[in-house]
Amino acid sequence: MSIYTRTGDTGTTALFGGKRVLKCEELVDVYGSIDELNSWVGLISSDFDVPDVQQFLEAIQSDLFTIGSTLAGWRGDLVLLDSRIKEMEARIDLLEKELPPIKNFILPGGTVLGARTHIVRAICRRVERQTVALISRQPSARLQAPGAPATGGQAVSFQQKDKNIILKYLNRLSDLFFMLARFINKEENVEEVVWSGIRSKPS
Repeated sequence: MSIYTRTGDTGTTALFGGKRVLKCEELVDVYGSIDELNSWVGLISSDFDVPDVQQFLEAIQSDLFTIGSTLAGWRGDLVLLDSRIKEMEARIDLLEKELPPIKNFILPGGTVLGARTHIVRAICRRVERQTVALISRQPSARLQAPGAPATGGQAVSFQQKDKNIILKYLNRLSDLFFMLARFINKEENVEEVVWSGIRSKPS
């Protein structure tokens, strides 16, 4: 099968169910950002030589495909995302025990891998913001009257429970990458730079 289908040559793409929408629509923009996030997760995963961490990051990549597919109209069971949230929380707790507490903001950076992980965290926050905006404008399948057309251009409705779990997942995922970035830098003995306000110019 050829990689090119020519069906998107006019600037449209297909959602689950066959409906075609413009590639500039908000929904398409959101799962494009999810694809970007997924690619960055793949990049930092390739830099780890710990099988357990790689396998966990690969599981997250699979979850992100599930979230993107759900936003595009796929109707599947998201119960696995709930168990992954619990796993993320357990890993965050373990990382936190190894790290000194912080009382101020820190500047993203450190080692190359640490800095990349901070980028992943920032992209995840953007995905979260975009997803909040998207689903707040879409009708809830639970509340929508039978046969009523969906509002907006995308015509995709979401179960309330799916909304809740997706937003909770993305929020916890960004927390995980923040802690992971700090842990990576600590393991490499790179001291974190604490933000202390506007710096004066050197004399």
